[in-house]
Amino acid sequence: MIRRLVVVSTLAALAVLLAGVSQAAALPAPDLVFTMKDGFGLPARVWRPPAGAAVRGVILALHGFTDSRDAWELPAPGFAAAGYTVFAPDQRGFGGTADRGAWVGQDVLVDDAAEVAAQLRARFPGQRLVLMGESMGGAVALCLAARAPATADAYVLLAPAVWGRAQMALYVRGALWAADRVAPGYKLFGDEVQLDIAASDNRDALIRLAKDPLTLRGSTIAMLNGLVNLMDAAQAATPDLPPHTLVLAGRLDQIVPVAATAAAWAKLPPGVRRGFYLNGYHMLLRDRDRALVESDILDWLDDPDRWLPSGADVNASAWLSDHGWSGAVAGALPAKVLDGAGERPTWPY
Repeated sequence: MIRRLVVVSTLAALAVLLAGVSQAAALPAPDLVFTMKDGFGLPARVWRPPAGAAVRGVILALHGFTDSRDAWELPAPGFAAAGYTVFAPDQRGFGGTADRGAWVGQDVLVDDAAEVAAQLRARFPGQRLVLMGESMGGAVALCLAARAPATADAYVLLAPAVWGRAQMALYVRGALWAADRVAPGYKLFGDEVQLDIAASDNRDALIRLAKDPLTLRGSTIAMLNGLVNLMDAAQAATPDLPPHTLVLAGRLDQIVPVAATAAAWAKLPPGVRRGFYLNGYHMLLRDRDRALVESDILDWLDDPDRWLPSGADVNASAWLSDHGWSGAVAGALPAKVLDGAGERPTWPY
């Protein structure tokens, strides 16, 4: 019964989006390893600006759930070409870390991000530090930004995971609660759930993600419960974000329900910039239209008061004025994109 309840939950879909792929190749060697205060190592990839390029700063990039340091291999070269050195570590429990497959808790993830940021501050004194996070990584960055705004000079949150329990149907919350108490170590794999959910419209990027040996195969109930705890914390921390923050989302996001994003956006304080992409999915920097997102990020970093080149900030204002819910999602599955009635939003067409 527990298994059946969990299968119908989109929480399971988060863990098994890349269905039926087995672990294959050995894990690749990192470019460097960040050592935390407790001695734990976070393997990382690094992209550096070309020789002679004007230095614009450092980006600390945090990946999403089941993902790894390779999450940034498409956008990072563009950021590096623009003068940013990009550091993308595996977060604890993911990628090539020693405790791969374990959930260490939201406080540890946030503390790790703060420690890596401090190490980069010391390594690159005087350079601008940008903390960028996608999905789960966006939730970690959000919580850190709210707790200690001076950790970074700018924050970029890409489809941050803010699907808190307040935006979940009661039976979804109940299924997770029961499963976590009865079988927290039960592991979900891709062949158990078949759902029409896409994280991006870029098929090649999704195939690369599925075949990447660093991608986590399967997820325990305890990991999913921990992720929801993190999303709860991120949703609650949204009002405390500093003004030097850019928050981006896609209209076609099928992972974080649109009602949860709208609830978070409605609480954003003045000064926080929003960008909404009409053709954007969850993995905005893997989408086929990712060049629009990359350009907006770089332009905002240059001048946070300027209109975004793509017009995504105008889209955001129009969308939020028409979608300011704070209630629960109508149903368990945000297949396609729920607008509160189970239909794909029609605005602005």
